[in-house]
Amino acid sequence: MKELLRKLVGTETTAARGELAAAEIISAELGRSQIESRVDSWGQDRANLVARIKTAGHKGALLFACHLDVVGPGEAKWGHPPFSAAERDGRIYGRGSADMKGGIAAVVTAIRQVVDSGIKLVGDIVLLGAAGEETDSCGAKRFVSAVGGDLPDIAGVVLPEPTDFEVVTGHRGMLWLDVKTFGKAAHGSTPELGVNAIGSMRDLLGELESYKIRVEPHKLLGECSMSVNTIVGGKEINVIPDKCEIGIDIRTLPGQNQQAIVDDFQRIFARLKQKKAEFQASVSIVREVGALETEPACDFVKEFCSAVGVTESKAVGFTTDGPHLVSLGAPVVIFGPGKPEVCHKPDEYIDIADVQKAVEYYKDIILKFLS
Repeated sequence: MKELLRKLVGTETTAARGELAAAEIISAELGRSQIESRVDSWGQDRANLVARIKTAGHKGALLFACHLDVVGPGEAKWGHPPFSAAERDGRIYGRGSADMKGGIAAVVTAIRQVVDSGIKLVGDIVLLGAAGEETDSCGAKRFVSAVGGDLPDIAGVVLPEPTDFEVVTGHRGMLWLDVKTFGKAAHGSTPELGVNAIGSMRDLLGELESYKIRVEPHKLLGECSMSVNTIVGGKEINVIPDKCEIGIDIRTLPGQNQQAIVDDFQRIFARLKQKKAEFQASVSIVREVGALETEPACDFVKEFCSAVGVTESKAVGFTTDGPHLVSLGAPVVIFGPGKPEVCHKPDEYIDIADVQKAVEYYKDIILKFLS
């Protein structure tokens, strides 16, 4: 298990490098137990990994849905190189160790151990390693579109995301917006002859400071959140910039009308233009994912909680591929090793003992539902 984890963490699967190498590592690992798998690749280096252990199918199948990609290491200094898979004090350090290659290593190991044991299963196991969860969920969408109709009846979907072994049945959705302000270029020595797009963006950001998205708080997920996380403006220090661009990350609630948020931005633009005739702006949707809300009282969730010794499920703020898999018609549960608070940060890590613990949990889950 640990060797597989180190191989996966040591393989850079950022958007720039793709997931193909990780998919091939997992395929080879499954092959050690004579488990057939398929690497679905496209472009130069994008890939999904799909495996299925077929049975007589007397019970509904379990789908373990993982993502192979990771976010970039960022520019902050790391104590251990982000793709070195360094081991220290019982931990593996590296980008993706918690999110979510620890979960992948545990699931693959658990599946291999169940298959190697010769235990007769009465329902299929399906394993998905998906591309692009961190950027556009291209892998999950491709899987549902291409393979969904050929799948057996699914009893439940399990996402081995880092939840620190809490059972998660709900999370907020995601709306990423690209907002641009436009101006008129001029020489830096004569700013009065141009329209500064950065100045227009400053005015817009001022408006957004007091903007509150209109939605009732959710009983578990709380309020909708919004954060301006990127900004780009200007090309030369001696040229008045004619464009400025920001990226906004909005986390939405179940049932929320995301188009209403876009409409709010258009109204803000109109209000600013009334104050300054030269104000021009646009807004477009970069990524849109609905919220996840699995019924905590359904039989699958209750049996799942029983299998892992948890009394009740919870909801979280982060977003997963789960909403894209809801169309398969089965409850979606998120459960895995790793602490959520270390994800996307320098010196991300996972405790080896937690990955070993997860192996036992996933074996218990498989036997609970499929034997």
